[in-house]
Amino acid sequence: MKHEAILALYSSAVSVTEKKDGTVTAYDANGNVVSWDASAVATKQTELENAAKLDELRTERNKRLSDTDHYGLSDQTMTDAMTTYRQALRDITDSYTSLDDVVWPTKP
Repeated sequence: MKHEAILALYSSAVSVTEKKDGTVTAYDANGNVVSWDASAVATKQTELENAAKLDELRTERNKRLSDTDHYGLSDQTMTDAMTTYRQALRDITDSYTSLDDVVWPTKP
């Protein structure tokens, strides 16, 4: 994720390499070294990691919503409990930020 953070923060950087000793170097299109701030990169890395976790949460949420879509078809009547469950799924990202901390509502 550090590579992505550097590339996101420094528009002149087009590639990033990491040596076996952990040294990370960014380069521009001409092969020149691009200097970067470790603190800014760490902050951006955390931001990107959190965004990835939220994306995973949304993906699982969407799967659970998809599993109940058939209740909304015109030839079926959705129960109040199912409507409440589906709304709780939609609202899940208001309270949780990753699959690590989520508490899923109980499917009726």
